[in-house]
Amino acid sequence: MFSDCDIIKIAVNQKLGGESMELKFLTFYLGEEVFAINIMKVERVKEYEKTTKIPNIADFVEGIINLMGEIVPIINLRKKFLMDDFANKEKSKIIVVKLENGKKVGLLVDDVREVLTVTEDMIDEPPAHVAGMSGAKFISGVIKLENEMVLTLEVDNLLTTEEKIALANIG
Repeated sequence: MFSDCDIIKIAVNQKLGGESMELKFLTFYLGEEVFAINIMKVERVKEYEKTTKIPNIADFVEGIINLMGEIVPIINLRKKFLMDDFANKEKSKIIVVKLENGKKVGLLVDDVREVLTVTEDMIDEPPAHVAGMSGAKFISGVIKLENEMVLTLEVDNLLTTEEKIALANIG
């Protein structure tokens, strides 16, 4: 399992001979659904930690934690995705990701599943009705596996510009 340890950065492997490029994703559960984030965005995975609440902030912001001297806001992905809240947060995990602006954000998820290696041709564009949904710009693709499909998330699009500004003012 990946709890309380740094994720080793896994480089993207370029295959020779014109084959598809391999990509690595960290997969995780939200309820029964499986989602994936490009491993290059992941800083670490840690066990749940109680957060310090912040007044007058979006409902999906669980609060903040101190991560090695850095204040990191925690986003409750269940609330962000309009799902039922966690029955037992103490069993959840925090995936710390680095956004394109260099800021770190923790994503509160049910559990971490595995690091999944896929080729580019295994990833489809999200269906038009999903990509066009208001607020669903964070869904970047669909990984087609033998027995399931996994939605890939673009962490830099999880938050609106206004939400990013509000979180930047926290830490």
